Amino acid sequence: MPEFPTSILSKNKEQNVSNMVIPTVIESEGRVERAYDIYSRLLKDRIVFIGSEIDPYNQISNSVIAQLLFLQMQDPNKDINMYINSPGGSVSAGLAIYDTMQFVTCDINTYCIGMCASMGAVLLSAGTAGKRFALPNSDIMIHQVSGGASGTASDVERTVEHMYSLKKRLNKILAKHTGKTEKQIEKDADRDHWMSAKEAAEYGLVDHVMESKKDMPGDTKKKSK
Repeated sequence: MPEFPTSILSKNKEQNVSNMVIPTVIESEGRVERAYDIYSRLLKDRIVFIGSEIDPYNQISNSVIAQLLFLQMQDPNKDINMYINSPGGSVSAGLAIYDTMQFVTCDINTYCIGMCASMGAVLLSAGTAGKRFALPNSDIMIHQVSGGASGTASDVERTVEHMYSLKKRLNKILAKHTGKTEKQIEKDADRDHWMSAKEAAEYGLVDHVMESKKDMPGDTKKKSK
C-alpha cells in the first residue's frame, strides 16, 4: 500500500534517519561509569523525544512506540513527557504513534519545541487534555494529506479514495482534540495553516504556552484524556 507523507520537507522523504549522529552521555555511579546514548538517558526520566521527520520506513515510529510501551510497563500511572520538533511525515507511521498514545494508561504531556507541523501537530494535540504545551517561539501547522499515485487508472482511483479516507480520519482526530468541528478543521487545513504558540493555544491544539520549566505539570494518578 502506498505511503502518503504529509511532511512539508518533501525533498527529505527518503532521508536515511539511521545516519543521524546520536550523542553519548557518561554518568558515574560510585566507581562505575556508564555510557548511554542520549535517547536512552532521557528515557530514564520518562522523556520521549521526536526530533525529526516521521519516516515512512517506521524507524522513528517503531522506536517511539517501543519507548511508550516500555514506560507503560514500567509504571502505568506515571506521566510520560513527549517533546516534539518535527515537520511531520508518514501518515500511517504517525497514526501508529497516535494510537499507542491513546492506548497507554499513562498521561502523556506533549511539548512543541521549534516546530510541530502536519503529523507533528496531530501528535502534539493528542497529549492528555490540560497537559499539552508549546514553547513561546514554536510554530505549529496543520494541513490536509498530500501524496501522489501512479499505475493503472484503477490503482490511482483506489489511492485517491484512500487519501480521502485518511483526510477524514485526521480531521476527525483534530476535531476530537481541539474541540473544533470536522467541517471547521477541513476548512482550516485546506492549505498550510501556520500558527504561533499563542494562536495554537487559542485554536485548541495545545493548552498552555510554557515559558519555563516551572510551568511543567506534576504527575497524576488518573488518566484525564
